[in-house]
Amino acid sequence: MTAAKALQDVTVLDLSHLLQGPFATQLLADMGANVIKVERPGQGDLFRTLTFNNRWVGGTESPNFLAWNRNKRSLALDLKAPEAKEILYKIAETADVVVQNFRPGVLERLGFGYADFAKVNPRIIYCSGSGYGDSGPYLARPGQDMLIQGLTGIAAATGRGDGPPVPVGSGFSDQVGAMNMVYGILSALYWRERSGEGQEIKVDLLSAMLAHQGQEMLMAMNFQQDFVRPKSGIGHPGMDAPFGVYPTLDGWVTVAMSPFKRFVGVLGDDSLLVYDNPKDLFDKRDEIWGKLAALTKGWTTAELMQALLAVDIWCGEVKTHLQAEQDPQVKHIGAIASYEHPTAGTVKVVAPAVKMSKTPAEIERPAPRIGEHSREILGEFGFDTATVDGWVAKGSVAEAK
Repeated sequence: MTAAKALQDVTVLDLSHLLQGPFATQLLADMGANVIKVERPGQGDLFRTLTFNNRWVGGTESPNFLAWNRNKRSLALDLKAPEAKEILYKIAETADVVVQNFRPGVLERLGFGYADFAKVNPRIIYCSGSGYGDSGPYLARPGQDMLIQGLTGIAAATGRGDGPPVPVGSGFSDQVGAMNMVYGILSALYWRERSGEGQEIKVDLLSAMLAHQGQEMLMAMNFQQDFVRPKSGIGHPGMDAPFGVYPTLDGWVTVAMSPFKRFVGVLGDDSLLVYDNPKDLFDKRDEIWGKLAALTKGWTTAELMQALLAVDIWCGEVKTHLQAEQDPQVKHIGAIASYEHPTAGTVKVVAPAVKMSKTPAEIERPAPRIGEHSREILGEFGFDTATVDGWVAKGSVAEAK
């Protein structure tokens, strides 16, 4: 028997694409929400055509799409077709949430803005995601993840001081934006339980990335001084030695906030204790890192980890994605899962990250094919077979082939 789900009575009309919106709706779907993903007939979500390393899961499916669209059903619908309003307004009558991340103004011009849905259902919660908000000098700019990382300081604060700014190696801005979407939606659902009122939510990547660098922004603004990236492997431009990434004989080890004297004691060179004062540990951190790194290179990763952990140094191995998959703690907590896809076969995925005792998140559906559930969804909302047949023949609605 399938366990109860925390959001099993919530219906989400998902008009989003690429990463920010789809990740947000996948998080809701993992908790049981009925997510109806609306896609373009024939083309679908743009992420279906994008991939990494020119590799396709099962030879046909985009890993980018599969990563963010499990537990959803796909309705393939041409938003410009006259039937689209009839269909989406009908769904909106009983839906709880609409999620979209088109450029500002696009859906409003098509008749699918917050005001349009609120007329149909005043309790609707309408969440929009954008790059920079819905007005201002950057309105026409593309709101892509790496561009936002560059604008908000995180790229400038990452990497070595003698090299270029370094973006984070994942779609960090989009994923932070997705978390803000979920945070806003769940807050709005709770408010609606008390007030009976729906509302509009606006999330933008620029604000999200600034908010998630709260301590760095506070320091820079209040002291009117930007962080300066060190030339060594210090892991954060505001931290002093020994914070950083250190080479070993066979890899790398990270060391976080830890007593310098204790770290030096493990490495066995007391001459370095001359640096053990707050001013030198920051001002001379590159010099110190070089001397420490020369010593850590004489240890294997396993040997150094064992010695550091024995004296309560905060440390960890640096692992690749494949090494992370095989990590014993990752295995222990069940962080990796899989599902069966009709064309891609067995797909390995990251499991839902939030564990709930009474309403657990589960992977119950693979990422859908374009229009795979068009007939099923339209039937649920009262459209008869003949009507749907006509729409399919016309091309305004599509189904999976």
